[in-house]
Amino acid sequence: MGTVDLTRTRPLSLVLAVATAITAVVANLMRHKGAHASPPVDFRHPIGTSLALFRSRWYLAGILVANVSWAFHVGALALAPISLAQSVIAGGLALLAVTADRVFHLQVSRREWIGVAMAALGLALLAATVSGTATSAHSEASTSTVLAYVGITASIGAAIVIAARRQPSAGPMLGVATGALWGSSDVTIKAVTGRFHDGTLHALLSPLVAVVITLSLVSLVVSARSLQLGPPVAVIAMTAAAGNIVTILS
Repeated sequence: MGTVDLTRTRPLSLVLAVATAITAVVANLMRHKGAHASPPVDFRHPIGTSLALFRSRWYLAGILVANVSWAFHVGALALAPISLAQSVIAGGLALLAVTADRVFHLQVSRREWIGVAMAALGLALLAATVSGTATSAHSEASTSTVLAYVGITASIGAAIVIAARRQPSAGPMLGVATGALWGSSDVTIKAVTGRFHDGTLHALLSPLVAVVITLSLVSLVVSARSLQLGPPVAVIAMTAAAGNIVTILS
């Protein structure tokens, strides 16, 4: 499999990135509605409390939409440089307040409207102005380099989870932790898709795949608890901001 021709794949990657942004916002708001009505997530019993969440139709539907969003995201990362894909996805954060207010009828404060708009603009500008990252759709980093970077960012996320205990702002803090973990997963996904030129089987047998699965499952539990504890728009915005920063800086 040869080098990806960006002139041909860029339009499709942009479409997939836009689809990722839209479905991610909808999925998070659906999961919030389900998580808010479910028993509290207990980190000491992640499997049991996670299964309890799936009894909510809203949460289950949100997970299904999130899986579709994840597939769009993988496609966008496979076909375009990570900075390009994330700049579009980050800009899509602007849809959060509108969707929460008009579709899910959640109360969105004026401060949240302004904060979400500024976050979306700032992240999009950050991704668009990063130099030297838009020349290839493949990741050239070695497995050890990816694991080192992801190890640092995931450890930061874990540290925030620990620090969030008994804090009045635990919801937004856990949202940041979720973003750090999800961002770490996205960086690893980018590294895996960059190995497809060596063959699909070779890429899927990479130890990085196990890292993706682990980070995705852990972040799912942390995310559910963050949605239970904090105001949805603020938590989702913090999650998106942290995740985009981790992926863009990679």
